[in-house]
Amino acid sequence: MSTPVAPVLPMLSAAARANVGAGADVAGAAAGAAAAAAAAGQMPVAAKAERIAPSAVAARLVPYGFARGGQILVAHQHADSLEVWISERTSDAALAEVARNFGALSVVRVPADELAQAINQAYARQDGSAAQVVGEVEGEVDLSRLMQDIPEIEDLLESEDDAPIIRMINALLTQAAREQASDIHIEPFETSSVVRFRVDGTLRDVVRPKKALHGALISRIKIMAQLDIAEKRLPQDGRITLRVGGRPVDVRVSTLPTGHGERAVLRLLEKDASRLNLEALGMAPDTLVKFDKLIGKPHGIVLVTGPTGSGKTTTLYASMSRLETATTNIMTVEDPIEYDLSGIGQTQVNERIGMTFARALRSILRQDPDVIMIGEIRDLETAQIAVQASLTGHLVLATLHTNDAASAVTRLTDMGVEPYLLASSLLGVLAQRLVRRLCPVCREERVEEDGSVRWHPVGCDKCGQSGYAGRRGVYELLLIDDEIRTLVHRNASDAEILTSGRAQGMRTLREDSDRWLASGLTSLEEIVRVTGGS
Repeated sequence: MSTPVAPVLPMLSAAARANVGAGADVAGAAAGAAAAAAAAGQMPVAAKAERIAPSAVAARLVPYGFARGGQILVAHQHADSLEVWISERTSDAALAEVARNFGALSVVRVPADELAQAINQAYARQDGSAAQVVGEVEGEVDLSRLMQDIPEIEDLLESEDDAPIIRMINALLTQAAREQASDIHIEPFETSSVVRFRVDGTLRDVVRPKKALHGALISRIKIMAQLDIAEKRLPQDGRITLRVGGRPVDVRVSTLPTGHGERAVLRLLEKDASRLNLEALGMAPDTLVKFDKLIGKPHGIVLVTGPTGSGKTTTLYASMSRLETATTNIMTVEDPIEYDLSGIGQTQVNERIGMTFARALRSILRQDPDVIMIGEIRDLETAQIAVQASLTGHLVLATLHTNDAASAVTRLTDMGVEPYLLASSLLGVLAQRLVRRLCPVCREERVEEDGSVRWHPVGCDKCGQSGYAGRRGVYELLLIDDEIRTLVHRNASDAEILTSGRAQGMRTLREDSDRWLASGLTSLEEIVRVTGGS
């Protein structure tokens, strides 16, 4: 691997190099031999259990761009040497350059993927949090530098030397990605501005910048999203594409004028599709078997329902990843495209130029598809095209906003879809919610008044004092059999369809969530909050 490392490390201070000691010439030769041994495979790979997590302080003896480009990590700083982690992808020049600047090295060889992950974690430091950067920015008096040209930064972890407002925005985005936040809210009030993250479905305050900084923050976001910074009276929408720690992140930006200024909401969409796995999302094994049979049918409609933020689109993506793309033409209509899926044709809706769901669907039907995924059925025209597509030999996967599986039928008939057409085309409806997982570090087991033992949230630094970390799905799968098909045809009520579904063995959302309660993964309070059960 050829990496331009020489101009980078000489910029380090002499004091930093002196912390490790002298002897660079001898050590450089030793390091070169170590690199050759590693490249030849003579150096054994250190077991993960034997390695101590790298120090963020030691890692920052070299810049992030150098560490990532050369695939080398200064993991620990000892009294007379540095412990350096390398892999088979490490540049010999990078290792020699570190030895030339710092002297004696202790070289540890680790797998390449683990090294890349360790580099990102070591440089995603906690002391670069948004709160600290806000404090620094509030001490700056010259905010005019905000309007300078946008620097060409490939990765936000490389952006430490930018203008104050730029560093603050980058710190917010980096911290949000690190905490796996789905949204960033920047809201103006009379005397201050508030920045909040939505983590695991709930909002939490992150920092409160002074009101004087709010306009500069919004303007910087508009510049990054290529919006009109002079237009403050109308809502605007845009997008930012960036990388955080090597991971591609798509940011959807929405601004809205309010009484105290513009507010902005940034939705973070990680493009990594490797997490799209129905088992990992929390679907029960018996439900997964039934759902696999549904999406394996040659034609018909399969609906996934739930409120905004319940994971409907992620479930559909995970479903499509289980289909055979080599022999099947799979096409999607989405707003927005949340994940890039290999082997699948994905189309973005753009209503400003007339590219609606209905118009895209009509064009897709002329593209000889086998499977069509519709991001959301919003109106009668889209619903009618979906039904007609399913009746003409296509499998249609779509999302719908309803509270449970049974009410999806009445929602479509209320839109204007004829019941006899729906009865002929609908295969099944999957309703879902996401419940928060109890933090494994601080959860607490308590004896209830009835003598039962349940786990409860407590709150610690690991979970941001919320008591929860991560989420899992709860599902309600309604299979359309002959009895339910008859009910749909005669326009029966939700209650009748639900009763028939329960008779065939369907579990409600509340009943499915009991498995997470029994395993101690979540709390009763969380289940009641999400499912509304008693």
